[in-house]
Amino acid sequence: MATLKAFKGLRPPEAIVRDLASRPYDVLNSAEAREEASANEYSLLHIIKPEIDLPEGTNLYSQEVYDKAKSYLEKFKEKGWLVADDEEYLYIYAQTMFGKTQYGIVGCASVDDYMNNVIKKHELTRPDKEEDRMKHVRITNANMEPVFFSYPAVQEIDNIVSEYVQSNKADYDFTADDGVGHHFWVLRDKDKMSRIIDLFEKLPATYVADGHHRTAAAALVGNEKRKKNLAHTGNEEYNYFLAVHFPDNQLTIIDYNRVVKDLNSYSTDNFIEKLKVGFDVVEKGTDIYKPDALHNFSMYMEGKWYSLTAKENTYDDSDPIAVLDVTILTNQVLEPLLDIQDLRRSKRIDFVGGIRGLGELKKRVDSGEMKVAFALYPVSMKQLINIADNDMIMPPKTTWFEPKLRSGLVVHELD
Repeated sequence: MATLKAFKGLRPPEAIVRDLASRPYDVLNSAEAREEASANEYSLLHIIKPEIDLPEGTNLYSQEVYDKAKSYLEKFKEKGWLVADDEEYLYIYAQTMFGKTQYGIVGCASVDDYMNNVIKKHELTRPDKEEDRMKHVRITNANMEPVFFSYPAVQEIDNIVSEYVQSNKADYDFTADDGVGHHFWVLRDKDKMSRIIDLFEKLPATYVADGHHRTAAAALVGNEKRKKNLAHTGNEEYNYFLAVHFPDNQLTIIDYNRVVKDLNSYSTDNFIEKLKVGFDVVEKGTDIYKPDALHNFSMYMEGKWYSLTAKENTYDDSDPIAVLDVTILTNQVLEPLLDIQDLRRSKRIDFVGGIRGLGELKKRVDSGEMKVAFALYPVSMKQLINIADNDMIMPPKTTWFEPKLRSGLVVHELD
């Protein structure tokens, strides 16, 4: 049974929400964040990327960075840029990109659900990244950014959401600079709110779609707090953390592609001949070629695009991990031919989110920075859920979700 909890959100006034809401902390580096927030005192980046208000070169993991985050959160509250709701609510957060809108339920997920694997994961986390976000949560005493969850679609929840958004004006409604629309409602109807919570209790599981490190950090800090509280009851706010839950049938995973610096001493002709052992290789010319089915890849090298289709006897469709195209590419190309044995640490490979388009792959190869690029057919939500349900872990850099959540529409305080 999955837990969904209403909470008293900390939210910006409507007049400044577009300026305050920011991209997540992990999709832009410090220099990009510094530039983006330089002329915008309202930007949440001052809290979630606080190094931008310290001298360049400051250690990102130093205590002064986390202390700066806390001081800015207090400043935002004192100035009325983040104001607590007077009651506990659920919220509805919709995003529109390329004419498609997806509707999420914003509420608190449970630390117990994370610990008991009711919240399913499909990626490994890195301890250093976990600890960074844990420090941020500990010191601000808040979940400044929501995590991105999915759940098996429930028609009644869809109906409640649809009826409410059609009958009520959005509390926030704006289009960000990247063209993505963001629409946000406070769900003030207590009966509808209670019904959604009841329906969530019938779900066997929810799934981390994006934000595994933030999820782990939020849950682990909550667990720390309960261990330190001798009067712990289980009802404290720190037992919960901020999440946006989207029905699985509304989400789209886009491709997550690879670029490699060299051919590991192979000539172009020899490399292509080696590929033909496991793939049907077809030269496609100079026009961009996009994979059109599972187990079909596109490759760009020396100004030409190629179609690579994995031969049937080279993968196992009955194995949730082995059937993934990222696994096929790793097992047949990256490891044996290009000698890239550790995708997480190798400096010879980089990963490009499909939102940048295949033109980005061409650009990086044509510039001479990279030698070869591979584009993959996207993983499906069905594959992701199957892997998570079987307690398996996807290879690194498998899924890319768009649009990204905007941070700052609502914040969850732990006390």
